[in-house]
Amino acid sequence: MKKILCATTALIATAGVASADIANFNLSGYGRFGLRYDEGNDKKTFLESRLRINIDAATETDGGVRFSARVRAQADDDADNTAGTAGFNAARFSAEYEGLRIDVGNAAGAIDNLPNYYGFEPGLSNFVGQYSGVDFDFSGYSSTGGENQNLYARYAFSDFAVAGSYNDANDKTWDLHFAYEGDTYGAAIAYGANDSDDDIIVATGSATFGAFTGVLFLGTETLDQNKDAEGFFYGVSAGYDITDATEINFSYGDGNGDDDTQQYGVGVIHQLGGGVSIRGGIGATKEGDGDTDTLGDIGVRFNF
Repeated sequence: MKKILCATTALIATAGVASADIANFNLSGYGRFGLRYDEGNDKKTFLESRLRINIDAATETDGGVRFSARVRAQADDDADNTAGTAGFNAARFSAEYEGLRIDVGNAAGAIDNLPNYYGFEPGLSNFVGQYSGVDFDFSGYSSTGGENQNLYARYAFSDFAVAGSYNDANDKTWDLHFAYEGDTYGAAIAYGANDSDDDIIVATGSATFGAFTGVLFLGTETLDQNKDAEGFFYGVSAGYDITDATEINFSYGDGNGDDDTQQYGVGVIHQLGGGVSIRGGIGATKEGDGDTDTLGDIGVRFNF
């Protein structure tokens, strides 16, 4: 009887520890699948799919400092209509206290985190964006790699925030941004540079009126090794809630460089409930003086 009681007590204690540990972990992500069309691809119509799983672990000190880490597993299709295998990216580590957050490792930089940089991206696979005219290689979060070690810091107060980042990679890139995000209006500006004498200034503005949200995107860049792509770039995107379940969105992006990419498209999202939605869009892309290729996709996305 004593052995049974000891075993039961040990099992209960172990279960308690396991529950506490599991409470510090969180799984999230999404899956999507459907059909995609790309006029410029060898295989014009192919299956579109992605599975993304975020694994987050966190804990907090007695003084209220929160430490966390994230790794991501992701599997994507290939444009030749073959399925890619899942793999983990590099880890991101974070420390947060009140309005201050610091990320190290596979961390997004200040431009990658600039409010409204990506705006509305139509389609199941977000195949076009207002940022298509940007060619500056800023520090970004990598879903499938992330060998570069980034340092990112952000301090938020009221509706304002200031952030900066540094990447000690081949070109030693650094950037910073200032942002205001209110209930109706938002505005942000960022600057980035590297040791290759490239630099960028980018600004965003947003406004929300009822069911409509519009985003303006513009800036300029100097590219020492790619003069044909440097210069002024601009874009706009918008979203409108037709009903509580259905949204239509639009995006346009371009630049005045000879090699800049022009993109535009329109998409629809219809929510089915439970994090499941039907999504699709149609658009086009053109690089420099090249041909305009039609793009499109349709499919299902489910969040978890």
